[in-house]
Amino acid sequence: MEKVSNISNKPGAFTLAEVIAALTIGAMVLVAVMGVYSRAERAAAAITRRLESSQLPFEIMQTIAEDIDRAVSSGADAKVTIDNKFINSFPTARLTIQTTINDRNNEAQTFEKIVWQTNYDRNTNSLILYRSHSGIALEDKLLDEQKEMWERELFVPVCTGITFFRIQVPVGEDFQDSWSGDSLPNGITVTISSAEPFKIQNGTLDVPEEEKIIRSIAVNRARKIRFNIVKGQDKEDKTGEKKEDEENEAVKDSNEQIVIEK
Repeated sequence: MEKVSNISNKPGAFTLAEVIAALTIGAMVLVAVMGVYSRAERAAAAITRRLESSQLPFEIMQTIAEDIDRAVSSGADAKVTIDNKFINSFPTARLTIQTTINDRNNEAQTFEKIVWQTNYDRNTNSLILYRSHSGIALEDKLLDEQKEMWERELFVPVCTGITFFRIQVPVGEDFQDSWSGDSLPNGITVTISSAEPFKIQNGTLDVPEEEKIIRSIAVNRARKIRFNIVKGQDKEDKTGEKKEDEENEAVKDSNEQIVIEK
């Protein structure tokens, strides 16, 4: 008589403890992966914001440089005016680029006038940068022809959130905060920043030096620049003469000291 076996060949099911352990390990791995992904996403966003925050000031400075180049190279009489002041303790500046031509009656007419300036914004507690364009020359023939004269002189906001804006004229090793007159400066230095400001001793606001974006712009790139070249031989001769004089002075002093001791 044969015996019937009750042993089944089917694999056994997971126990409750094994299922809980597997879920726990999976959740821990998922949390670790999400943490790494979140940190990588925050780092990428910070880099993107950094690039975007520095890209806009560079575009603004490039536009200012193009305005100056176009005005100076147009052949008309160009004039640059610069003013700096403080508004609600924020450093602000105003740059005016104006070109004039004479009409048939030999009367001066404004060919093109471009103004860059900042003003205080109460809503954001920062500065707004504006730009205006006016004059006979049309910047956009399709749109400007349909505008009235007063509409062309309106100030158009370029960006907001600026906390530092200064335009200076380098003169030697110093900087001038204002420029006027018929003569053009050799160049200008534009400084802009949107960093968090802080108060200094005189009560005005400033930003860290490493947060300032600075660009030097040549006003007339075609001007002749004089260079003083010092020949190497002359420089060596002067250095040798100076060294010989120092040695003679030292020998003279030692001789005088010997005479006094005797």
